[in-house]
Amino acid sequence: MGKNRSAPTLNDVAREAGVSTATVSRCLNSPDRVIETTRQRVMQAVESLGYTPNFAARVMAANRSYTIGAIIPTMDNAIFARGLQEFQDQLRQRGYTLLVSSSAYDPEMEREQIRTLVARGADGLLLIGHARDASIYTFLEQHQVPSLVAWSYTPEAQQPSVGFSNIEAMGELAQLVIGAGHRRIAMISGQTSGNDRAQGRVEGVKRAMAQSGLDAATLTLIETDYEIEKGADAFAQLMTLSPRPTVVMCGNDVLAAGALSEARRLGIKVPEQVSVTGFDDIELAEIVSPGLTTVHVPHREMGREAARELTAMVEGKSAGQSVCIKTRLMARHSLAEPPCQ
Repeated sequence: MGKNRSAPTLNDVAREAGVSTATVSRCLNSPDRVIETTRQRVMQAVESLGYTPNFAARVMAANRSYTIGAIIPTMDNAIFARGLQEFQDQLRQRGYTLLVSSSAYDPEMEREQIRTLVARGADGLLLIGHARDASIYTFLEQHQVPSLVAWSYTPEAQQPSVGFSNIEAMGELAQLVIGAGHRRIAMISGQTSGNDRAQGRVEGVKRAMAQSGLDAATLTLIETDYEIEKGADAFAQLMTLSPRPTVVMCGNDVLAAGALSEARRLGIKVPEQVSVTGFDDIELAEIVSPGLTTVHVPHREMGREAARELTAMVEGKSAGQSVCIKTRLMARHSLAEPPCQ
């Protein structure tokens, strides 16, 4: 029977790599502070020895778990994927691990997940949007867990945010739609109850209409879940109206993809007979036919800035600064002038 071998230690890694134990610690905890050649040598030693850091000792020494929690509304589509991937990559470079939960747009489930992540020692939380009970922020303050809101930018809110103005972004798209000549405007929105992003996008369309001299009360609005099938069903419902809307603005690209699919099924040509727009500019917006005119959200920039700000808050380097991320219009082929009436 072979001899029992003890687990490799930090000293073993330092000896193998020819560096100090302090340098090994920096490589593992703050790799951006170590030059590339040294970092590669240390990580090769870690790999060859099979070294695993003593997580419990690290937590006790720093009084920190080096874990960040993120609670997103859904994992059913790619809306949050780009931003979260960049968020995770940036956290990893700073020595943090990401734990992700999905609330299914249920405020009670989100509350439960927040409590669970805090109980598990999360150093900070990334939350989506501002629409939640104030008691949640009181709870986080009591437990000294910093939180940052993403996918929404509201500078007047007490909670710091890294995101964009949904009102302004959708308002710019609505101005483009109105500028193309559309007056009979319909919108397929996500559920606005408890969702300030959806609320903001509806408000953006209504404000643009009012600013252009149109009656915002004439906006035909359907609220539904963010699913392709739901977008298709809502589009079919809108096409039964008389007179029919000349443009259908969708709260995101997933709903818009459903609308385009249903238009094909019904034999309605886009954009010759009706225009369709989206929001987010996920990959789907480019591959559907026709390509979607939509709002490009720089998800990776948002994830990068959120990681930078939230870790600074956790480490006591920032009290929480809000960062506005700029969106831009993506004009493709799903929007055209309305058909002659």
